[in-house]
Amino acid sequence: MTLITAANLGQPDDVYAALLAAHRGLTADQQAALNARLILILMNHIGDPQVLGAALELAKETP
Repeated sequence: MTLITAANLGQPDDVYAALLAAHRGLTADQQAALNARLILILMNHIGDPQVLGAALELAKETP
């Protein structure tokens, strides 16, 4: 599997709105914990160490 870097969401505005709604009303610490849990859930779903490594490298490079 290769890391997909092109736009790949059918309804990106809806997905972004759902992410914002999940954070609404949370403290900064709760938001950070939510993000950490979400990242781990999605990493588990992807499951491919090479794809995850590529994603981590891309995230470190992107400001």
